[in-house]
Amino acid sequence: MAEPQKMPKPLIVGRPVLVVIDVQKGSFADWEESERLPMLPDRVERMYRVRSVVDAARAAGVPVIFFKEEHRANLVDFGRELDGTENIHCLETSPYTPVATEELGVLADDYVITKRRYSCFFGTELEILLKGLKANTLLMAGGFTDVCVHYTFVDGHQHDYYCRVIEDCTTASSPPAHDAALNAMEYLQHGAVRSAQEIIDAFAARDYAPLA
Repeated sequence: MAEPQKMPKPLIVGRPVLVVIDVQKGSFADWEESERLPMLPDRVERMYRVRSVVDAARAAGVPVIFFKEEHRANLVDFGRELDGTENIHCLETSPYTPVATEELGVLADDYVITKRRYSCFFGTELEILLKGLKANTLLMAGGFTDVCVHYTFVDGHQHDYYCRVIEDCTTASSPPAHDAALNAMEYLQHGAVRSAQEIIDAFAARDYAPLA
């Protein structure tokens, strides 16, 4: 017996929030590709593209939450992060760790949250903030697609949010890892993988009433 076809949900359901994950100063630095981290060839262009979605969100009255991963210099909060391929990264003493405020157009009264682990939900105030914003749909950009974006997507999914990942506004540890993560997220929610232009058009087409 053939399984019934499932139709994707609308791109935005209810109130959206744009979640910008770990677009930090290092995202725009001139890192050399390596066997350990091949990365995406157009990774910097992808990170600059995030600004267009941030600007569109502001114009539509959609809240934006900026995240940065940051670790203490004594490494006490790394946990098991260094057991695999990753090296020491995002130390609080590094000039590459701050949020890329100029590149993203971050404002003084924006929501900026520091996280110690990969998922934006783990050990942060995100869930409380999303409840206050009456959020239904989470639109995610940043990096890495295969790590922090993926883990945040899964947690958002398990918290019953509609989750979308903006493919051309993400970067990854490698092209195969990028594609595998996108496939895994699409498996969880059909229609999850979208483009920046789709998100910008969706923002322009809707009118979001201010929070009561």
